Amino acid sequence: MEVEVFRIQIIGIIGSIFLLFLVIELIRRGKLRIEFSLLWFFISVLFLFVSIFRSLLDKFSYLVGIGYPPSALFLILLLGLIMILIHFSTVISNLKEAKKVLTQRVGLLEIEIERLKKEIEKCKD
Repeated sequence: MEVEVFRIQIIGIIGSIFLLFLVIELIRRGKLRIEFSLLWFFISVLFLFVSIFRSLLDKFSYLVGIGYPPSALFLILLLGLIMILIHFSTVISNLKEAKKVLTQRVGLLEIEIERLKKEIEKCKD
């Protein structure tokens, strides 16, 4: 039993270190903006911290009522991913609204350009 718990702890540590380095590398290459990476960074550091300090994981799992403490790692990861999904949903909603406003403004500008073209044509005649 203890070997299995240790193996899961090692997998959690390796996974969170991999995620942390992946986020840092994506930021370094300019593929991920810092504002969107903060939640990923926070989740990977939290996951690493809880993976390393097993006693905190035991206390957390006892408070939540989880009988098998390594399963609490997956609960933490799931909650973190839910936070990230909610964040991205709000960003997408804001972008959709901004796109609507920009589309309306472009339409108004096209109407204004057509009106000015007609005025220029009238002045030439």
